[in-house]
Amino acid sequence: MDLGFTGAATVVVGGGRGMGLATARCLADDGARVALLGRSRAVLDTAAADLARRGSPDAVAVVADIGDDAAVRRTFAELGERWGGQINALINTVGPDAAGTFEELSDEQWREAFDAGLMGMVRCVRAALPLLRNAEWARIVNFSAHSTQRQSTRLPAYTAAKAALASVSKNLSLQLAADEIMVNVVSPGSISSEALKGWAASVGVDGDDPYALMAAIDEHFGHPAHLPRAGLPSEIGPVAAFLASKRNSYMTGANVNVDGGSDFL
Repeated sequence: MDLGFTGAATVVVGGGRGMGLATARCLADDGARVALLGRSRAVLDTAAADLARRGSPDAVAVVADIGDDAAVRRTFAELGERWGGQINALINTVGPDAAGTFEELSDEQWREAFDAGLMGMVRCVRAALPLLRNAEWARIVNFSAHSTQRQSTRLPAYTAAKAALASVSKNLSLQLAADEIMVNVVSPGSISSEALKGWAASVGVDGDDPYALMAAIDEHFGHPAHLPRAGLPSEIGPVAAFLASKRNSYMTGANVNVDGGSDFL
């Protein structure tokens, strides 16, 4: 399906690996220019080279700290200069690394969770809005998590930050409706990310086996999906890409679960 990305200017925050890279690949396959934002130069350069091979006419790796508002503003100003003062799609995939029970988490860990899980998105959207408003069409896609609806006692700060992100995204969809800028949320379920595979290894499970991974999740967390396996990043990318595309012309304010089946809406 032609998603309408040919020549479009797109930004994927956290696009160097995992679900962010899977999304960026879909954009590149459809002919989009793609800026990958992240912290690791080596990871980003490798990913950008992959996107160029896939057909992106301008795949660029941008090292940026989304915890630094001034750095975020500079980054988007530079992208605006590169791409004629406009951006068509902004996809925010970054999440916090904040595991621990309520009693275990310190104030600093709570602050870090909200800074990475919410405020990074806020800074990027705020800096990108003038460029999005300048474009013929524009979309924002933010990544939340299914743990906002199916709680884990090991993830209270992570879940709270992701729930806040979903709430702010809903508010943005209302505020930006007059500009016809669509804002949507993707809530992945148990996806075989590097972090999840790392956890699996720590409990003696092969994280590259999605069936074994889901069995371990069921045993340790009681969070099985209806399907008997974990998901793959490549199964998230196409959903996010559609929401970020010109083809999505009337869907905004939605929170889309991609979780292998669950007992919540």
